This record gives sequence, C-alpha cells and structure tokens, in this order.
Amino acid sequence: MAKKKKELGRGIKALLSNIETNNTKLEKKLESNSASSTSLVKLSKIEANPDQPRRQFDLEALQELADSIKVHGIIQPITVRRFGGTNYQIISGERRYRAAKLAKLVKVPVYIREADDVTLLEMALIENIQRADLNAIEIAISYQRLIEECDITHEDLSGRVGKKRSTVSNYIRLLKLPASVQTALKNQKISMGHARVIAGQDNTSDKLLLFNKIIKQGLSVRAAEAIAKHDSKPKSKSQKSNSSGLTSDVIKIKDQLSAKFGSKVIIERSAGGKGKFIIPFKSDNDFNDIIDTILED
Repeated sequence: MAKKKKELGRGIKALLSNIETNNTKLEKKLESNSASSTSLVKLSKIEANPDQPRRQFDLEALQELADSIKVHGIIQPITVRRFGGTNYQIISGERRYRAAKLAKLVKVPVYIREADDVTLLEMALIENIQRADLNAIEIAISYQRLIEECDITHEDLSGRVGKKRSTVSNYIRLLKLPASVQTALKNQKISMGHARVIAGQDNTSDKLLLFNKIIKQGLSVRAAEAIAKHDSKPKSKSQKSNSSGLTSDVIKIKDQLSAKFGSKVIIERSAGGKGKFIIPFKSDNDFNDIIDTILED
C-alpha cells in the first residue's frame, strides 16, 4: 500500500510540472501512444468532474477570464481524462472550462491523462488545493476527502500538499464548527484566525456564544482570544477558587494558549509563583498537533 501511495505522489508531481511546460504547439497531439498527451478538444466533448471540490465560482471573475481568453487564448491547458469513449472529464481547470464556454470557444487545449477513479480524485483535490482560490471550508473538505477516500494519514497529506501537519489538522478541525460558523467563514465574515479560536471552545453552545460576540461586536482575533470561554462565561465558586492564584494577565495568556492549541489549557500557580501548565489531548492526532505547534514556535 505504501508503495502505491508513493507512486501516486510521483504522478501528481509529474502532472503539476507538465501542465506548466506544455503551453506551445497545442494543435499537435503529442505521444499518442503514451499514457498522456496534449491536444485540442471540442468543448462539447468535455464535462465537469462531479467530485470537483470547488462549489462557488465568482461570475465577474469568470467573465474577466473569458475576456482575457478571447484575446490571448487559454495559456494553461485543462487537465482531463478519457471518459465514455470519445468524451473527457475534467481533472483540473473547471474555472478555465467555464470561462471558455463564456468566451464561446469551440475547442480548447487539454492535457490528457489516463487515471483511475482514485488517482483522479487525488489529483483533482491536490491540484485544486495548490492552484485554486478555494475558501477555507472547501480546503478543509478537500483535506478530509483525501484522508478518507484515498486512505492516507495526516502526515502523508501534509507531505502531499506541502503544509505542516498542524496546518492540515487546523483546517480539518473547521469541519467540526457549527454550520452557521462555517457559512460565515466561507462568506469571509470571519477570518481563519477567528475560526481557530471558536474551534478551541469545549462545546457547541460555547462556540456559538463566542461566534455571536465576534459578529455583533466586530471583534479582532486577539480580542476574541481574550474573551474565550473562561472570560466570557460566569464562573462557579469552585472555578473562582481554582483560578484565584491567577492574575488577569495570566488568565488572558491561558485563554490565548487554549485557542492556539485547540485544547483547554490549565495553569496552576501558587502565590509564590510556582506552578505548571496542563494541556489535555483526546487522541494521538491531538497530541501530535500540540507538539507540532510547540516545535514550530
């Protein structure tokens, strides 16, 4: 299994590099007896990939691209696979495909690649993550699908997409946010930083409480960190006694660390200044994410 994954990785690398170089003499079909080639294909014979992670396309930006295509043509070929005999399915480049339709092109340059469904999915997701302007939730969904459907680990995925494992895990954690928070992130009403602070809360009600405060008060990420759970909710007597040895500055730091690690950080400190940090974790992945975050700094 490991060998197969490694080979897939090389295939993706080759795909990404070849797309950049095959931008001339697109009319001539190359290496017709090989596993891939570049040629001109009728737009009517190409169809979108239903597994395309991108779900939203900016119509104004598409029209701008279409206007550019009318003048300069498609510089970067669309990557496709053979599908249904003489037809093709898009691996990557749906935005160019849509713009070409707006520009009323008859034929478009394509890079033809032979791929099975698993390889297709992996190439489509990774190519889009690396090249397309996906929002944070679309990236998170793509990461999650790669892990689940291509049977790879967080560590494998971080190598494939060129991101630190903690970054991959932070994106995937966004999928545990309430739907209203995910929608706000997609629509850029809150930032990735806000979402990370919200994701660090213990339960759904706390997440929504902090989210509503961020929206209503227009809080910055730093301000959101400062009023995370233990500052924003009334404390019981036992909670007050447990934190009686902490100054307001230390409590603020505790909340910032909780948001940073995505886990409730506990600071125990005596009047004399002695104490300890406790960072709970629920799984090996959580443990590794915390260690990665510490070592990054």
